[in-house]
Amino acid sequence: MVTATLNPRRWWALGALVASMLTLGFDMTILNVALPTMAGDLGASTGQQQWMADAYVVVFAALMLPAGLLGDRFGRRRMLITGLGIFLAGSLVGALAGDVDWVVAARAFMGVGGALVTPLALSVLPSLFGPDERTKAVGIISAASALGLPLGPIIGGWLLGHFWWGSVFLVNVPMAALGIAACVFLLPETSDPASPKVGVLSTALTATGLGALIYAIIEAPDRGWSDPLVLVMFIVAVVLIAALVLRERRAERPMLDMTLLAHRGFLFNTLAATLVMFVLSGLLFVLPQYLQAVLGHDALGTGLRLLPMMGGLVIAARGAGPVVARFGSRAVVSAGLVVLAFAALLGSRTTVDSGYGFTALWLSITGLGFGFSVVPAMDGALGALPRDRAGSGSGLLMTLRQVGAAIGIALLGSLLSGVFRDRLDVTGLPAEAADTAGNSVVAAHIIAEKAHSAHLAASANGAYVHGMSVVLLVCGIAALVSALLAAALLPRGTAERRADSAEPDLVGAAEDA
Repeated sequence: MVTATLNPRRWWALGALVASMLTLGFDMTILNVALPTMAGDLGASTGQQQWMADAYVVVFAALMLPAGLLGDRFGRRRMLITGLGIFLAGSLVGALAGDVDWVVAARAFMGVGGALVTPLALSVLPSLFGPDERTKAVGIISAASALGLPLGPIIGGWLLGHFWWGSVFLVNVPMAALGIAACVFLLPETSDPASPKVGVLSTALTATGLGALIYAIIEAPDRGWSDPLVLVMFIVAVVLIAALVLRERRAERPMLDMTLLAHRGFLFNTLAATLVMFVLSGLLFVLPQYLQAVLGHDALGTGLRLLPMMGGLVIAARGAGPVVARFGSRAVVSAGLVVLAFAALLGSRTTVDSGYGFTALWLSITGLGFGFSVVPAMDGALGALPRDRAGSGSGLLMTLRQVGAAIGIALLGSLLSGVFRDRLDVTGLPAEAADTAGNSVVAAHIIAEKAHSAHLAASANGAYVHGMSVVLLVCGIAALVSALLAAALLPRGTAERRADSAEPDLVGAAEDA
């Protein structure tokens, strides 16, 4: 029987990928800490602050599909290095920017780099690791990405305490340079020169369609779901994505291979990973404001208090491989989602007087559920991909995950905002002050301090915790539904996963021969 030869430097190569993903990971959250300072120095309005954060997300999600295909065709290592170089250059522009427009442009440029790095870091894994090692490798990559969630506020809080706001961009430069060096010296080149060409029209439809969708999702909570601009952008997104699907189905060699979605292993593992990101985005959206505004911790303290989730995730990442081998991926993904649901439902019992100890408990359980559900799901999706479509398939996987996270933040954020405003007691406040206080718990505390109203501050805390509980309850229900879907629809387990991987391994063996 012909078998593929494993790369002897594969674990060193994984270190290069970890450095790349870690760079992107903490950049996703580090800017949020700096926004108040940047708003004061640059005179940014609330809408401008939102776009300083969101410009990256829109470009990042819109370009991941064509980015994966570029790696398939021109070399995944080459495109990884290119992506990190673009990210580094965008970080330099952001650090030196003198106005809001330049900051937004820098963030969008960084999104181009991030879109190249994320799917290609995953698409390299099937060519480096066999089915038995791939689960561990995916777990390490997932842990590196998630490590950035608490690292961002920690690093950002420390930098702002010692340097100017541009340092939150400048810190990316040595990290990206380290990732480039690691890729150059440690990562082997892999590609598929016979992959479909990157069609200009299909790329434009993909980027603009997904960009319009993400834009509408981001703007809807502030503008309202019935806002004409939001509705138009949703319609534009549907039309463009439908045009893309029709065009690709008729193409002889499509850029977006719809046959991937017909593969049960890829489709349902991708859906499971996307649903996990929907739930996790809701959890992580409500926590920082609770820790800072209600419990009174600063940015650095908030980042430190998110670390229990990392502890649970590290345990899950290390244990996912043996558990999947023993019980099968379907059972592990379903059980992980049940654990995630339990964590969210437990968190929904939080009160104003619960304190951090209770939060640390359910946050640790969240990390366990996240790790045991998303790692095997992503591993199963990657294992179902033929090697010659690893880049495009990984791009599709990561795009859907990003869209799932954006939808989670938009929908659950809108729910939180509505519940908070309804529960907040603004009796006795002037109309303008009452409207401002209803915008957020932070704004309510500012109004309470100016009005010397302890009652308003207490009402804001109570209203926010109630809104957070409702969001966590919805997250728990969504995770339970996802667990049922995973148990019913995912492939049965390791035997089928190995069968799925057989074709890619034989292809790789033939290429090696």
